[in-house]
Amino acid sequence: MTVYPILYDPDCGFCRVCIAALLRWDRQRRLRPVSLTSPEADTLLAGMPEHERMESWHLVLPHGSVRSAGDAFPELFRLLPAGTPLARLAAGFPGASKRGYRWVADHRAAFGKPLPESAKRWADRVISESRAD
Repeated sequence: MTVYPILYDPDCGFCRVCIAALLRWDRQRRLRPVSLTSPEADTLLAGMPEHERMESWHLVLPHGSVRSAGDAFPELFRLLPAGTPLARLAAGFPGASKRGYRWVADHRAAFGKPLPESAKRWADRVISESRAD
């Protein structure tokens, strides 16, 4: 089975909770979380400017190409159980996917602020368990 690195900002509580939710949805364990600040991220995202790396999450495909932000939704949802309808929707409306992602990313601090520390600790546990496999 192919495993897909999914890169996220480890300093963003909202980002960690979102990645953890995706990892729980991923019952086949096809996603592997990778911190954007890790040496592995440098390898996976070689050539991508630092500011571009940190402004969104990234999904690395088996042949090495990278999908980022809203452009990654179709590929991501295809990997998840019952995600095909969402993949089709995201692929059918790429502009909306990009704009929706950008809006959420631009407001992630506001979304993260009300998250309790227990949610962030849960996310960190889920991410850690997924890395251990």
